[in-house]
Amino acid sequence: MAHRYLVEFHPKHTPHVFTDILVIGAGIAGLRAALEASADLDVLVVTKDSIQQSNSTYAQGGIAGVLSPEDRFENHIEDTLAAGGGLCDRAIVELVVREAPQQIADLIRFGTQFDVEENEVGEPFSRSSESRAGLRPAAKLALGREGGHSHRRIVHALGDATGFEVMRAIITRAREAANVTIWDDTFTLDLLTHEGACVGVVAHRPNQGKFLIWAKQTILASGGAGMVYRETTNPPVATGDGMAAAYRAGAILRDMEFMQFHPTVLYVAGSSRFLISEAVRGEGAYLLDKHLHRFMLDVDPRAELAPRDVVAQAIIRAMERTKHPNVYLDLRHLDKTLVRRRFPGIDKVCRGFGLDITSDLIPIRPGAHYMIGGVATDAEGRTSLPGLWAAGEVTSSGLHGANRLASNSLLEGLVFGAACARGAVKSAARMPNRYAAIPLTSKLEPDGAGTLDVADITNSLRSVMVRHMGIIRDCAGLEEAQHDVAFWCRYVLARTFTDRPGWELQNLLTIARLMIHAALTRAESRGVHFRADFPTRDDATSQRHFECPPSAELFDAK
Repeated sequence: MAHRYLVEFHPKHTPHVFTDILVIGAGIAGLRAALEASADLDVLVVTKDSIQQSNSTYAQGGIAGVLSPEDRFENHIEDTLAAGGGLCDRAIVELVVREAPQQIADLIRFGTQFDVEENEVGEPFSRSSESRAGLRPAAKLALGREGGHSHRRIVHALGDATGFEVMRAIITRAREAANVTIWDDTFTLDLLTHEGACVGVVAHRPNQGKFLIWAKQTILASGGAGMVYRETTNPPVATGDGMAAAYRAGAILRDMEFMQFHPTVLYVAGSSRFLISEAVRGEGAYLLDKHLHRFMLDVDPRAELAPRDVVAQAIIRAMERTKHPNVYLDLRHLDKTLVRRRFPGIDKVCRGFGLDITSDLIPIRPGAHYMIGGVATDAEGRTSLPGLWAAGEVTSSGLHGANRLASNSLLEGLVFGAACARGAVKSAARMPNRYAAIPLTSKLEPDGAGTLDVADITNSLRSVMVRHMGIIRDCAGLEEAQHDVAFWCRYVLARTFTDRPGWELQNLLTIARLMIHAALTRAESRGVHFRADFPTRDDATSQRHFECPPSAELFDAK
């Protein structure tokens, strides 16, 4: 039986911390929330690793926004809806797209140095775009294009290291804010709930042990769950902790079948599955199979610039057809100077494996990249659990539908991070200006004898997810995965661990079981969810979101 809380605690024997606003996660969504909170409120940001370790930091491509006179909000909106497979919330899409220029301008105000077109002193943007982006009259942001986008609208930095530059600026700004405190190496174990509302968290620090953080309002921005797969572009911190904690606390999760696989991940023995940005294809790179056939021309009129779900599925089919473990990215026909200037990070990594991106074919295959499903939120970032707000990859906001459009993720974190902060500040202001610890306790009965090989179970789980919950799925494989994960859940979730690997395994198992259940429930193919046994989209019965069942229903059944 799964426990409500992962660990035991008692308020008389556990240290306490109090804050107005608690932010869980220090990626772009969490820190944007912290910066939006009013200066008269104390904001505590906790992150389980160093502040630099987040999916946001590793983002290469950029941030999508309508900034050129040739582009229109309506174009970005329609591109997002088209990629989303009929499940996007149009109102949310319109909200996010229309806020994009201002959010980009705010990042510039925070100190982000986006790439600009070289030697550009002529006609810049239209007046409205110019003011929205916060640019000097003579400066033009360099805009890239990626799959699914009808126009160039991706702002980027350091060529292919946008996340690094954006997070550098926003981390610096957050550290300068007098009302913001940042704690790294702080693992959020569970959300504390009382009388149907979130009142804080139970957390752990290596040199401090367990402690309780009581907050007037809590913002969940803990990121995704890519580490549930063996091959992923995500850093090791992406173990779905926030989603799992929210689920145990009773918050609604939905769309958990939708894990997006990035089509182009470097596939070299010894490589950590390094991401090859979609912007490479945006600049004109081709995809070739083992026989050097440009197969995307046979699949979609947009060829390499089709949305990610289309490209990833085409790559898998090309690998199956040629019985080869990968396909190839070809940049040999592009200007060498442009390629090295635009993609310095990718160039450096490939050179480490003896590959020259201007003259060699780059071996790639898809890898788990972005969790589209998560904690359900409204237009203000409010969850179904009072007192809890959420932003970024941990959420199902309605923006992405069944397939995320490239470079909409950092944008989503910015828009909803700011929205959560505004809502949390208003709610906190209505609460009494005093702090009190609520007598919540967690008492766990010992269950299970002997020790577990946590690493072995974790690796086995990640392998099962690749085999049966990958890009192409079917009922038989999903049922096999469901059986294996249910078996592991029965004896792992009943135990009490005392360290991060054990807690992460419990969270990964929780997320995996939710994902498999959702994938079995959606008996159709839509966006990133492709069922070989149900290969067509079924709008008559399945053009809707699927919410996760309550934990007691899913985990307590034998």
